[in-house]
Amino acid sequence: MAGLRLGPLLRYVDWESGSTATVWVEASRPCTVEVRCADGASGASPTFSVAGHHYALVVVTGLTPGSTTAYEVLIGSRRVWPPDDARLPPSTITTPSTAAPESAGATPDGATPDGVTPDGVRISFGSCRWASAPGGGHDPVGPDALVTLAARLAADPAAERPDVLLLLGDQVYADETSGATRRRLAARRDLSEPPGAEIADYEEYTYLYDESWRDPEVRWLLSTVPSCMIFDDHDVIDDWNTSAAWQRDMRATPWWHERIVSGLMSYWVHQHLGNLSPAELAADPVYAAVRASPDGTEELRRFAAETDADPARTRWSYRRVFGRVRLVMVDTRAARVLAEGERAMLDAEEADWLRDAVLDDPSSYDHLLIGSSLPWLLPPLVHDAERWNAALCAGVRGPRWARFGEKLRRASDLEHWAAFPESFDRFTELLREAGSGPDAPATVCVLSGDVHHAYIAEPRWPKPDPGLGPDPGTDSGPASGGAPASRVLQLTCSPVHNSIPRSIRTGFRFGWSRVGRRIGRLLSRHGRTGASPVTWHRAGGPWFGNQLMTLTLHGRKSALTLVQAKASKQGAQLEAVLERSLTPESKAIFGHSTEC
Repeated sequence: MAGLRLGPLLRYVDWESGSTATVWVEASRPCTVEVRCADGASGASPTFSVAGHHYALVVVTGLTPGSTTAYEVLIGSRRVWPPDDARLPPSTITTPSTAAPESAGATPDGATPDGVTPDGVRISFGSCRWASAPGGGHDPVGPDALVTLAARLAADPAAERPDVLLLLGDQVYADETSGATRRRLAARRDLSEPPGAEIADYEEYTYLYDESWRDPEVRWLLSTVPSCMIFDDHDVIDDWNTSAAWQRDMRATPWWHERIVSGLMSYWVHQHLGNLSPAELAADPVYAAVRASPDGTEELRRFAAETDADPARTRWSYRRVFGRVRLVMVDTRAARVLAEGERAMLDAEEADWLRDAVLDDPSSYDHLLIGSSLPWLLPPLVHDAERWNAALCAGVRGPRWARFGEKLRRASDLEHWAAFPESFDRFTELLREAGSGPDAPATVCVLSGDVHHAYIAEPRWPKPDPGLGPDPGTDSGPASGGAPASRVLQLTCSPVHNSIPRSIRTGFRFGWSRVGRRIGRLLSRHGRTGASPVTWHRAGGPWFGNQLMTLTLHGRKSALTLVQAKASKQGAQLEAVLERSLTPESKAIFGHSTEC
């Protein structure tokens, strides 16, 4: 008899029709999975098989716009979710209203006339989550922010829920396994052989998702709040695709091929499919081939191996729309070009896709969010060190410095946007363009994680040079650019649940300091890197702890909160450490002015 192994995860909710959603599950055997809602909406799908595991992504149709409805998961005629002994509230699907707009812009009462709910859009985001200690045991890194959020929402039905969770990388750690996972690995192979206590194959990847998503509170939260996900390095291995030399060294090991193929396979199954709309799923040839086969393992292995060999053949990036909020989630790991002299964060096709996704029909959105697992703007010293290191590795100071630069790059994780200088410059110009012109959105925000602390950075563009003519590469004015009309911000939030060593706290604080900036300028001169197209200042932070940020967007209003999970005698609690408006008209969101 088939049962439910993992899930359900509520993934995609259609903000255009308000009537469609997708729910991901893993079953114990081949079967047909049905999702049945209290309002009569439903959907069913047969499972597909990969490496002895059985999955379904159920498309639920007939949902009522502007409603919240409980749902059940059935296999055959047997209900498998919620469990009979459930102590948490029913899982629900909430859909946006699709009421016809009356006029452009926000109405005086704060409602948005674009079809979204009067409460606007609430988007919570963060990255870097170790699985919580099982059974609520002692946790050396403190309370898990995701578990604590789930507990608060479960305990208070009236609490404001996110409309979507953005999980910005390192959902699982293939290279840093827990004691429980290591015991499972040791039961099936000799850990004295490479890759040791790290993940070796697809089956072992399933252990990570079991451990991370079976936590009762997290399981309930992901069943009732839609989620968007993207990978970062630890989903495969630390420093994934740092450089061409790193890639050559990894490909020379006997275990790497299986790791990368299994990592891409498991990401496709557990995370990527749920990012897609039903229409995108229907048009996906890999999804069609895997579903059509009695066992889709070989089809998926072939796809993953070909993707590793030629990353440009697959796009992991995607675009989502929440009323008049546009989210563009960008793959900053697998889409890289690594050859020295050609290094780029995104290959040419990916860069063109990103440009189109950002600039297409700007009048259709009031806020542009770009999800990048890696921050665009870092503390200035870190940015300058990465740009300097990239110049050394490219040979600007000769081969000895280049060898030193490569060692330093790997040892210090110098592989953010700044480590790809031309990509940084192009991305910066794209953000300026997106924030310029008569249809410019109110805010353009880059949402990131990775660096195990939270902060707000705001760029300053130089004034345009009136002596320069129009830039032939854009339609946006003078070649030196100029400040955009939109508020442009880097919002970084990490970790959700991980360690924050004292060295990281000290190093990142120093990176923002005046002395740190001076050292950065010295490195820039030594590396002959030239000036950055923007300067920036720290508008908030740094904050250290297990934490989540939430953007609340009403029409053209925008506000930001940061909460941290804190231990107390009453149990873990979410403590607000920041409430701040990002646009001048956002006072109504908090009832008071907290300008950034």
